[in-house]
This record gives sequence, C-alpha cells and structure tokens, in this order.
Amino acid sequence: MPAHLAVASAPARPVGHAAPLGAASAHSANTAFNNIAALAEHVVRVPAATAPAPASRQLRPDYLAIDDLCGTDARMRDLLARGKRFVDRGLSVLILGETGTGKEFLARALHEYSERRAQSFVAINTASLPEHLIESELFGYQRGAFSGALPGGMKGKMQQADGGTLFLDEIGDMPYAMQTRLLRVLSEREVTPLGASQPVPVDVQLICATHQDLASAVAQGTFREDLYYRIAVGVLTLPTLRERDDKRELIARMLCDEWPDLRVDQALARVTSDALSCLLTHAWPGNLRQMRAALRYACAVMSGERLCVDDLPPEFASSPALHSTHSANRHEETRDVRIEETAYTASVASHTQYRAHDASHEPHDQERERILQALAQHRWNISAAARTLGFCRASLYRKLKQLSIPHVRDCGEALSTRQYA
Repeated sequence: MPAHLAVASAPARPVGHAAPLGAASAHSANTAFNNIAALAEHVVRVPAATAPAPASRQLRPDYLAIDDLCGTDARMRDLLARGKRFVDRGLSVLILGETGTGKEFLARALHEYSERRAQSFVAINTASLPEHLIESELFGYQRGAFSGALPGGMKGKMQQADGGTLFLDEIGDMPYAMQTRLLRVLSEREVTPLGASQPVPVDVQLICATHQDLASAVAQGTFREDLYYRIAVGVLTLPTLRERDDKRELIARMLCDEWPDLRVDQALARVTSDALSCLLTHAWPGNLRQMRAALRYACAVMSGERLCVDDLPPEFASSPALHSTHSANRHEETRDVRIEETAYTASVASHTQYRAHDASHEPHDQERERILQALAQHRWNISAAARTLGFCRASLYRKLKQLSIPHVRDCGEALSTRQYA
C-alpha cells in the first residue's frame, strides 16, 4: 500500500508584507524552489498498515471434525473411514439418512478432511428453492439475462465452488428438468451461465444428500437413472440415532457444549440416573437434531444442580423408560411405607430409651425432635420426610444413624423378632 502523505500547509504571509515590486523572474523561481524545499521538510510519511495475517481456517463451533462425529459406534467408524477414502480419490459422494442424522455435518467434515479444505464449501438446499430459480442459483447468469437480473450478473453456486466442494442437499427433490442440466454439467465439467455464449470450466468435489430412497425414485421414474449413477459413486448411509451404540458419548458432548467449563465425565455426573435412562432409551424420531434440541431445552429450564426427568421436554412424559422408572419408584415407596409404618411405634420407644441413656445428647434433642416429627407427619415415608426437612434421602439416613434413631428396615426386622416388645 503506498505511503500516505500528510502535508503541512504553507505559513501565511504576514499582513502588510508584500513581495518587492519588480523582482526578477530568477528570484521568483528561486523562491518557488525554496518554498517546495520547505514543504518537503513537513512531509510526514505514514507507514502502510500491515495487513493482518489470514486466520487459520476453522470449522464453525457447531460443526465437528470427521474423527469427532462418533464415539465407540463401530458402524459409524467404518462409515467415516470409507468416506475418507472416497474424498481421497475425488469420487462423488451420496449421503443417505433420515432427517436429523447429520448429513450436512458429515459433508462439511469430509470437505475439511479433503485436500480442498482451503477452498470454498458451497451448500445449496435444492428443496428450498423455487423451480424457476434453481437454474440461476446453480449456473449463474450474465447481465441482462432476464428482467430483474443484477446489473453485473451473478456467479452460480457451481462457479463459486470451483476448486472446492459443492454440497447439494435434498437432491432427491430436484425437479426432473433440472436433473438433465446438472447431469451435463457433471459430465462435461463446465457450466454455461444464463445469457452466456461460452461455457466456463469448473472443478468441484460433489457431495449430495437426501433422506429419500433414490433407488425407488429411479424405479418410479421420478429421478434420472443416469444422474443417480453419476452422483452415487460412493454411498454413505448414516444410521439412525436409535441404532447407534454411542448415545451416552453423544449426550456428554452435547452437554459440554452447553456447559463448556465441564469435562465429559463431569457433565454426565450432573444428569440423574433416571433422566439419563430416558435419554438413552428414547426413540429419537428426529435423531441428532432432536437430541440436541432436547438437551438445550433441559439445560435452559433446569433449576437445580442436576438435570432431572422433570427438566426434559414434554414429549418425554410418554417415554416408556420414564413410566418404568416411575413404576419402580412407586413400588419402592410403597414397600418403604409398609416397613416404616411398622417401625413407628418402635421409634417412639427408642426415643425414650435414647433420652434416658445419655444426657450428653441434649444439644441434639431439638434436631432429633424435628426429624421424628417430620417422620411421624409423613407416617415414616422417608422420601416425603426428607423433602419436608430439606434433605435428600441419603442425608436423612445419615442423620438417623448419627442421632441413634433406628434405621427403618432394622426396626422392621427388630419388631419381627420382638426385640422392642
């Protein structure tokens, strides 16, 4: 960048001091030269700003490197290894899978792994564009090609991806007429923008994706067979989330995105066992996209230190795992109530024995009375009493031991042997 010149203004001539009349032209010329020399002394050269070094290319935070797309799931590991070999050879890749399985995540990861990683990754959802705009979006146009065109024309997605990767999402929804033009572009490796007379060569790594069964679409005549064989050189079929064996690791990673200060093991420790069971056994019809949304919702609404079942989205209320967990909890509480009711009388006798046994426990009498009142109020339902006292069940059991209040199950057994008769 050329140096910028900051020139000081010439000093003003004092008022009343005119130049001598009849001065020689040589003297005028000499004076002009002297003025220029004086100005030169005031020239300040501003050094050109140093251009910032280009930042190293990185994936967006919500996209992952290819080796981070799975945990211990063997099927996914094999699929990613094959994907690497496909892009190493420059083969067209077709990614199949249900909605939300991560087709665009995989496409971006393959691009970042490939030798074209320094070039553009251009994505276009062919299902989201009106049919009359797909051609101009893909192939571009020259100025004046049609009414409403940009004055300078526009490069199409194919030209924008030249040297890089072109990702065509939902290619199964591409209109049949456009399939013919795309096939020619892929065969000839050149594109002719609308209104242009000469084709433009392009070199792209093509990755396509769809949730549809293209083989069935070919059989029904809604998708060109020759285009199918052109794009389906390397086929990668993503498994559904319910089929994967690494759901626990995926949950941990997504939680770490919400709690960036925690490690994977620390994130899982903040999820209760019944909530984690629901997450692991849920059907996940929306796959990874639904799991991410559910965990973001749960982290946003949780009010305690741990993520529990009540924090999960409403659709989890009908989860079979949740019903089985609640049934087990109800069965346990019913069993506890039966044992705890039989221990009520024994606890009263124990309290009398405790007070007569050792007067040194008087400082703890107030807390002991409070705990026994809560237990009596809830008919020795440990869970309900713990909530009233502000304890968890484990803390209440520790208090019972510290204050020599017989454990509820021990009391039940003692009653059966008439120890406290």
